Amino acid sequence: MKQSIHPQYYKDAVISCACGNQIVTGSTVAKMQVEICAVCHPYYTGEERLVDTRGRVEKFRARAAKAVEPKTKKVRVRKTKEA
Repeated sequence: MKQSIHPQYYKDAVISCACGNQIVTGSTVAKMQVEICAVCHPYYTGEERLVDTRGRVEKFRARAAKAVEPKTKKVRVRKTKEA
């Protein structure tokens, strides 16, 4: 390996999650912040909890509700010729 081209490796790097969980691992970055980890991720916990940023979840749910509603067909009334 070439000398002085590789980044500094930290054997006790700390990854901090928004939920308060901390993971100690090896990395080239000493401290990291993450929003979701395996402890608080909905897939692993079985909870349905969504992190909403700027109302996007509500907008999506409103669009999904519109898509589920049955569409009504307009009935055309044909005029008949009277003889």
